[in-house]
Amino acid sequence: MRVSGPTLDARDPLALADFYCRLLGWTVARSEGPRPGNPPTDGWAMLREPGGRMKLEIQWEPLYQPPTWPAADGAQQMMMHLDVGVADLADGVAWAEQHGAIKATFQPQDDVRVMLDPEGHPFCLFLDDQL
Repeated sequence: MRVSGPTLDARDPLALADFYCRLLGWTVARSEGPRPGNPPTDGWAMLREPGGRMKLEIQWEPLYQPPTWPAADGAQQMMMHLDVGVADLADGVAWAEQHGAIKATFQPQDDVRVMLDPEGHPFCLFLDDQL
């Protein structure tokens, strides 16, 4: 067995897939949606990294609520996050912001940057040599 990658829930999965394609330089391997009777934001997409082993799927969830970062009692909790390696933290933050991410207000470590994707999922930028 091997884990091939996570699946994220989203209100607009095709738009979020576009964000991650631009951020990571990956491509959409497959996508679907919207299904008949569902809103135009319904859909699903699978992204693949250039080597083809890792994937990221994003699926429509009509009840999706962005997680609260940092966690707060009684608020939607983060279920997982992505770790993204970068050569330089400042350049990585600038690249992520250029593509639609927001730097989280709370930064728990000096050598990591917590970012929020357009749907509010946190992801962490680490220096490549720390992964």
